[in-house]
Amino acid sequence: MSALAAPNEVVTRALLRQVNVPGLDRPAALITLDNGFDHTKPNSFGPGGLTSLDEAITAALAADPAFIAVTGKPYIFCVGADITSLPALENREQALEIGRLGHRVFARLKESTVPTFAFVNGAAMGGGLELALHCHYRTLSAGVAALALPEVSLGLVPGWGGTQLLPNLIGIPAATQVILQNPLMQNKMLRPKQAAEMGIADVLLEPADFLERSLEWAAGVVRGEVTVTRPEVDKDMWAGVLYFARQTLDQRLHGAVPAAYKALDLLETAKDADFGAGTAAEDEALADLIFSEELRSGLYAFDLVQRRAKRPAGAPDKGLARPVTKVGIVGAGLMASQLALLFARRLQVPVVMTDLDQSRVDKGVGYVHTQIEKAVTKGRMDKGTAAKLYGLVSGTVDKSGFADADFVIEAVFEDLGVKKQVWAELEKIVKPEAVLATNTSSLSITEMAADLEHPERVVGFHFFNPVAVLPLLEIVRGERTDDATLATAFAVGKQLKKSSVLVKDAPAFVVNRLLTRFLGTVFAAVDAGTPLDVANSALDPLGLPMRPLALLQLVGPAVAYHVGGTLHEAFPDRFKVSENLKRIADSDQPIVVDDQINDEVAKLLVVGDQPLTAEQVRQNALDALAEEIRLMLDEGVVAEAQDIDLCMILGAGWPFHLGGVTPYLDRTGTAERVTGQRFLPRGVASLR
Repeated sequence: MSALAAPNEVVTRALLRQVNVPGLDRPAALITLDNGFDHTKPNSFGPGGLTSLDEAITAALAADPAFIAVTGKPYIFCVGADITSLPALENREQALEIGRLGHRVFARLKESTVPTFAFVNGAAMGGGLELALHCHYRTLSAGVAALALPEVSLGLVPGWGGTQLLPNLIGIPAATQVILQNPLMQNKMLRPKQAAEMGIADVLLEPADFLERSLEWAAGVVRGEVTVTRPEVDKDMWAGVLYFARQTLDQRLHGAVPAAYKALDLLETAKDADFGAGTAAEDEALADLIFSEELRSGLYAFDLVQRRAKRPAGAPDKGLARPVTKVGIVGAGLMASQLALLFARRLQVPVVMTDLDQSRVDKGVGYVHTQIEKAVTKGRMDKGTAAKLYGLVSGTVDKSGFADADFVIEAVFEDLGVKKQVWAELEKIVKPEAVLATNTSSLSITEMAADLEHPERVVGFHFFNPVAVLPLLEIVRGERTDDATLATAFAVGKQLKKSSVLVKDAPAFVVNRLLTRFLGTVFAAVDAGTPLDVANSALDPLGLPMRPLALLQLVGPAVAYHVGGTLHEAFPDRFKVSENLKRIADSDQPIVVDDQINDEVAKLLVVGDQPLTAEQVRQNALDALAEEIRLMLDEGVVAEAQDIDLCMILGAGWPFHLGGVTPYLDRTGTAERVTGQRFLPRGVASLR
């Protein structure tokens, strides 16, 4: 590969200017990374961008500056390598070359005899954060929204010095959290304050005048007036931390994510290896991973989350959306209370909760107030915002409080009759254009609205628990839901900062339908006589976020049994009702205690005498998923297979290395064997 711009690379230019800083006898060299677009298209590095930075460093050094600083365009420092160019690499030598080029250019900042600074003004991820780590000093804006080394989530490793520099800067426990734990927790970001406390940044500055304060602070360092002290890294605990991390990976991933294990090896190397040897090991690891199926699935999943989630397939013209100035919530239980807090925080409009009696209403409003208080105590919310939210959320037993609401959502007991009764009462109270949304997890939107005078304003608005954490929102169009209602639902979903997917009104929609089929297959194996521990561990090779029984416990056996019953009525041939699941639900006992199967629950089961092997359980589960996905696509439940994958990633936490569901079913041959065809064209989420 040429060291010039790669095909289709949007080159991030390194723009150099001389800056006079008070108190210094010669100008500083300020390099600003800018790809020429606004913050919606972040800076990234391909060969062309790295070459531009290299040239800027050369020019800066030639000017004999007081110091060199690198910063980014507004709101963006740099989000790392241009990963869109990786599939174009043709051989391992090209992969090695891109790794070596980044190392060579960044190392110039580390080895410079002129002091170097990173002014991290905005999003810094992957290679962007690694660039900052090469500088001698770092300032960080308190307004940075994205700060991470997310490579492992994609099937890569930090390949431009991150695995070698970070543990030797902040210690191996914190580095393991940033490089391994956070990426595997749905790519969790660091908060600026947290990053500063870890020692990633030397000083945390307010965003309003960040550049000016950074220049002043850097001048103080150069003049010797500001002393940066960093605690000595404890290397005695290095081996123990990595041993524990490896055990944790084995328990959770069971070897399914090669990138995570390569990252562990590189962290081990960082303890004693020469920096050059360590970065050479990064090059080799990166070259191995770039040509892996996991990376192709990871890039596919990343594209779904970053692009498709922001442009929902089938969503109507947003210009049809009506304004929402007040929200009503029917119910005051845990889900309803979580919704009340979310709507108040994101929409900043009055939110009214109602329930059958005042004690329930008070409990719901009390939950919201408690969560606000916790956010203030933890420093996640200022007192002014808290005071405003206290005033926005209220409760009443009188549904007439919904008369002027623009958007009313119910979160009551999952029973069609109950929900129909709620809407029948409310339709007489709310204004004609108010949207009526239901948080049902499996019931028919069309049937729910059938007896209403205006069924066109009823829409499914299915959140996932915990509401504040899981980003998916299934927006369900009933047979008579109109475009204005649907457009309003999508607009509200965007305001709530959720990723919305349009779903046809079909039993259990997407995530719950697939998880129920998946769990149903596992329980069918148990019913046949397969030991619980065998059935529970059968899917381990996939590296799913949790085992089936832990998932069942999270969902709740009673809820799972109820959803299973709904699907059994719709599709009796494929969804069986397990009496053993009913026994567990009726027992009200935890299935798993301290990661171990509860013996008392196991004693409740009545099983057959035809046990399956773990491999048989796994293949049955995969076959069932392939069959169900093909049927859902044929039914038009969602627009494309990509929407199935997006739902499973965002709503069920299925990992990037699988690409959600369909890429794995394609590359294992399951899709073609079961359905006669692939879900995705060759090369979309796979090497071939």
